[in-house]
Amino acid sequence: MRIEQALSELATTAPATVLAGVMVGTGLWDEYAVFAGPTEPVIVAWNRRGVTACVPLSAVGEEAAFPGRHPRPARKAAAVPRRIEGRLRHALESGRLGDLPVDLSALGDFQRAVLEKCAEIPPGEIRPYGWVAAEIGSPGAVRAVGTALGNNPVPILIPCHRVVRSDGRIGDYAYGTQMKRDLLVAEGVDPGAVEETARRNVRFTGSDTTGIYCYPTCRHARRVGETHKVEFHSAAEAGSLGYRPCKVCRPAA
Repeated sequence: MRIEQALSELATTAPATVLAGVMVGTGLWDEYAVFAGPTEPVIVAWNRRGVTACVPLSAVGEEAAFPGRHPRPARKAAAVPRRIEGRLRHALESGRLGDLPVDLSALGDFQRAVLEKCAEIPPGEIRPYGWVAAEIGSPGAVRAVGTALGNNPVPILIPCHRVVRSDGRIGDYAYGTQMKRDLLVAEGVDPGAVEETARRNVRFTGSDTTGIYCYPTCRHARRVGETHKVEFHSAAEAGSLGYRPCKVCRPAA
């Protein structure tokens, strides 16, 4: 009994930080910190598998409010860890994921497919929701694609701001249309020109020298001089005149 009593007297309450440390270490909790974004600071969350969130700080309101909006328990960290810091900075500056690990394991198969396809859209280019739906083999799921993008946990990194309405207009954005426009401007897209093209019901542009048609913001379309540019209202119109779809932006989808 004396031994048991002596051992019981040695017991002490673990510091509050121990539980959080264990949960983070086992991958059951995420950590988060503020990081510089392309147009404003962003809150980035991560775990051992990769980045789990990247949202504009202004959308959260204040840093302390983030854990209440994150789907997993998360604790504040002093900074983004070195193992992902450089790759995160490069992804935000270049507009391309590169080798930055992103953890989408908590998402359903459809949303993950939508986001993975969205990640393929190059900076400075836009695609309609219908393109994403067709590319993932669900051409009738345009609205579902919009919903999946509206719930994107890593916007900016996976660029849902590069997906626009089927009529070519910029459209809405989970964090406001102005932020969508600002992100596109930062990548070299002129939202005013995009809207003007949509108002004229122009969906594709082609080159009369190559016989290829593209989405207007495709990097190949932007190289076509005004004297050789041809505008089309539909893919069917372009095809009827003998034009072939670009193999890069794949407008036939």
